[in-house]
Amino acid sequence: MRIVHVDPETGWRGGQSQVFALMQELRRAGHSSILAAPRDGELASRALESGFVVANVGCRFGHDPRAGFALRRLCAERHPDIVHLHTARALTFVGFAPRSVVRVLTRRMDTPPRGAGWYVRWLYRSLDEVLAISEAARRGLVARGIDPRQIEIVPSGVDTAALQPGDATAARATLGLGPGFCVAIVGGLHARKGHAVLLEAVAQLPEEDRRGLQVLVAGSGPEEAMLRERAHSLGIEKALRWLGEVADVRPVLLAADLVAQPSLAEGLGVAALEAMACGRPVVASAVGGLSESIRQGREGWLVPAGDAGALAAVLLSCSRDRTQLRGLGAQARLRGLEFSTVRMAAATLSVYQRSLARRALGADAIR
Repeated sequence: MRIVHVDPETGWRGGQSQVFALMQELRRAGHSSILAAPRDGELASRALESGFVVANVGCRFGHDPRAGFALRRLCAERHPDIVHLHTARALTFVGFAPRSVVRVLTRRMDTPPRGAGWYVRWLYRSLDEVLAISEAARRGLVARGIDPRQIEIVPSGVDTAALQPGDATAARATLGLGPGFCVAIVGGLHARKGHAVLLEAVAQLPEEDRRGLQVLVAGSGPEEAMLRERAHSLGIEKALRWLGEVADVRPVLLAADLVAQPSLAEGLGVAALEAMACGRPVVASAVGGLSESIRQGREGWLVPAGDAGALAAVLLSCSRDRTQLRGLGAQARLRGLEFSTVRMAAATLSVYQRSLARRALGADAIR
């Protein structure tokens, strides 16, 4: 099977990590993947290093026809069986993909697609299949009038072979950390990720509980300057370690007693899946797919989005009694194994095969 994966973004976030993981798993299963992405992007760079064919397809702006024609030329040259669109901007190219090719979209957001209703519905009717990474993402699609019969839930995956429980003491030594209570937050520094809520929660802890607290902030983004200033104004800057972009998150996760994901919106939450794969319990906002992957009191805790007081209460309880985290960590590892890249790729491949079989029968309208 030949698959063209389209992702016109230049950065490296959770979505790009999912595309790269899917391409790798498909190759292991004997299928050929070609990446259509900007050559100067991080995803293209990693794909080239791993021996994948990369076609330079990028957007100067939304609905860029030059990118659409580049995709059309690529399809004419490579004759793919599948064109898999991985972002909302990639979806705007759908009309440039040949009608003979199965067209698939992965929707990673839990919010309804933006745009005029008629246009959104036209784009989605041009697809053979829509993969939603969570029930929350599926609901957002249905709310905009997308046919539920088009939608298959295929959760994101993480490399559970590489992300395993390990020695917290060794991980802390690597990062130069002491023995105090440690919380990690992993992800881009964007407003919707809720870093500001975590800062407010830390500031609400009693002073004696903040003395040994270590908060690891792994990631970068446009909110960094504001967050640093906010930490200073709250008087908690000594508790924070700003790690920037981290190539390997495993030491950060293993060093933590608890991983926080206080997102204001979240399709599923790859960082939470990575934490659970490493055997670390998670405290997260009860939004989007986070409410589906984390079960209250089993792998961690769910708190109302934006509620710094509720988050502070969990932090305080865990800092004063870390023994409760051990059982949750073991359960988190078992839960994390359910979200492997192997499972994600197998479910995606099943959708591809079903769509191709339907095309072969001439029954693409039947689901």
